[in-house]
Amino acid sequence: MANSSSQVSFNADAPRPAAVSKTEESMPEDKPLTYRQAGVDIDAGNALVDAIGPLADKTKRAGVLGGLGGFGGLFDIAACGYQDPVLVAATDGVGTKLKLAIDTGLHGGIGIDLVAMCVNDLVVQGAEPLFFLDYFATGKLEVGVAAEVVASIAEGCQQAGCALIGGETAEMPGMYGDGDYDLAGFAVGAVERNAILPRADLVAGDILVGLPSSGVHANGFSLVRRVVAESGLSWEDPAPFDPSAQLGKSLLAPTRIYVRQVLDTIRENPGAVKALCHITGGGLIDNLPRILPKTLSATIDIDAIDMPAVFSWLQTEARLDTHEMFRTFNCGVGMVVAVSADDAERVSASLGADARAIGTLTERGEGTAVVLDSGILSA
Repeated sequence: MANSSSQVSFNADAPRPAAVSKTEESMPEDKPLTYRQAGVDIDAGNALVDAIGPLADKTKRAGVLGGLGGFGGLFDIAACGYQDPVLVAATDGVGTKLKLAIDTGLHGGIGIDLVAMCVNDLVVQGAEPLFFLDYFATGKLEVGVAAEVVASIAEGCQQAGCALIGGETAEMPGMYGDGDYDLAGFAVGAVERNAILPRADLVAGDILVGLPSSGVHANGFSLVRRVVAESGLSWEDPAPFDPSAQLGKSLLAPTRIYVRQVLDTIRENPGAVKALCHITGGGLIDNLPRILPKTLSATIDIDAIDMPAVFSWLQTEARLDTHEMFRTFNCGVGMVVAVSADDAERVSASLGADARAIGTLTERGEGTAVVLDSGILSA
């Protein structure tokens, strides 16, 4: 089992002396060769431990047992008040958005992305996120960078209402380039058995309500980085779609976490929410079919979507047609809520002022699962 975040564990398969060329730090043959000289700094790991503890403490919630420092995190689900709980688990990373954070030195939001990509996947099944674990891997541990990343992970956990109960920090010389690191996250939540989503009663005529994204979120960055490279822009340049902000900082806007907004709406409107869909890689085109029965299609009114300027810029620079845009990016919609037509108004009001109807469910027939149209909601 992975060690707790309060510890730093290292790869047992670190390079063997015979496979490593001698460096300036090499010792005479009659002197010991230390782990630090091989590239692993235990003292740096211990310094990170000291920084992580207070951050994790801020995320404590009902169910957390003990603190960091053991070989595994403990959580008492009975303390959360569930009657017939089903556990839901999700894992994800941040993709090549990490490269942008590394290149710009702006690490303060990337952990929110990590948490968001996991907990937003949990909530679409009606689950409340309970706890989170992270994995941070690098070639040479830079305590300041790692602490900034973990601080943003803790911030994401606070936004989602889940506890950061453990994780793993691995220093693996030779595995990563200078300054590079990788992240993965693991979230566990719970939902009452009779409240699991999506429900089986989706029908033609149901309304799809969209919640806006905060930007590109954490999908499509391989294309984003290619677009920026071909444009000749630097990350420090003003963003073409927002001249008041630096390009890199603007693109690094953290993924929105929808957990509290969605769970509050479900609780305030019992039985009204039929399905939820997190719009990640694949956009509306590839994600909506994951919640639909084979007999239904989602018809999206693209005129009803308030697409942020960043997407218009990306579409122009990459010369993408509408279908490819909606299959690559979230295009301004980060979460979709399916409700009956009778419940659409009150659920939208409960979700908040930024919720808006973006489509409807229709009989599929011989058609595709997702249809992009214009003006269908105002016709």
